[in-house]
Amino acid sequence: MPITKSAKKALRQNRKKRLFNLRRMKTMRELIKKSKELIKGNKKEEASNLLPETYKAIDKATKRGVIKKNTGSRKKSRLTKAISKM
Repeated sequence: MPITKSAKKALRQNRKKRLFNLRRMKTMRELIKKSKELIKGNKKEEASNLLPETYKAIDKATKRGVIKKNTGSRKKSRLTKAISKM
């Protein structure tokens, strides 16, 4: 456990940021899963409609450092490729 005042504050900040990051990650993963299910079900139009929302979640996670830039780009690329392949 932290002893100094600044270390205690840092711990509080880290816990708060962790919650935000987990929420962003969960949202992103759920949207990606939903998109993949639509792709498997051959529902191209619905998957295409969900794409901007998924992009937004991935971009937010990338912007805040939850995932790395190239990881975000790779996820978006693979989703787009899978939808266009249908």
